[in-house]
Amino acid sequence: MSSPKNLDEVRRLERLAFRGWPALENQDVQGWHLRFSGGYTKRANSINAVSPVASTDIEAVEAPFHQRAMRPVWRLTPLAPFGMAERLKARGYEPIERSLLQRCPLHDGFQADPAVEIRPSPSTEWIEAFAAHSPVKPDHRETMQRMLLSITQPAGFAFVQHEGRPLAMAIGAVEDDHMGLFDVLVMPEARRQGLARRVTESLYAWAWARGARFAYLQVVATNAAAMPLYAAQGFRTVYEYEYLVPSTS
Repeated sequence: MSSPKNLDEVRRLERLAFRGWPALENQDVQGWHLRFSGGYTKRANSINAVSPVASTDIEAVEAPFHQRAMRPVWRLTPLAPFGMAERLKARGYEPIERSLLQRCPLHDGFQADPAVEIRPSPSTEWIEAFAAHSPVKPDHRETMQRMLLSITQPAGFAFVQHEGRPLAMAIGAVEDDHMGLFDVLVMPEARRQGLARRVTESLYAWAWARGARFAYLQVVATNAAAMPLYAAQGFRTVYEYEYLVPSTS
């Protein structure tokens, strides 16, 4: 795992991302930030180091998850104590995903596409399309809607439709001089038409007008479809993180 020199910047980006994709409940335990959202998405149900002296007492940190009958999900960034991944793996925990937090500078060259509608809250059509294509399990839909409505303001829900059919969508959340980009979705029948670029760059233009000068995103490291677009837009990796969970065997 990469270890950027400026851990204060990692901590700042982590806090921005926590608020940009908010959990329904949060709890701080011995230098770790615990997030709970009924099991909907790993990020919103995870254990995250926020202190340089975070505890290595695995049982104590996991206890709130067990109290809720939830499987603990450890999300290890460069803020995690040295050797934490090895401690967990020695207990049989398994890595399930490696992701990257990337950032790019914004500029006034990003143009809004007139076909991309951006609203401050999700429309019924936006929510239905997101639930269908993300996809969201029926028992998670209420949680999903509550999370969307609690996103840091101003929020931008981007949507492209054609003759009533959803084609692409994404979320932007602005705080200070950063915009978080979340959940870029292009429907299968609409791929390879440049819609991901049009939707994301419309959000960059929208965020620029609201004072944002950087955009950040979190992307799975193996997402070969998205990485070239983000690289072309100017995104570069600031740090990596890894999810580990207890073995089910």
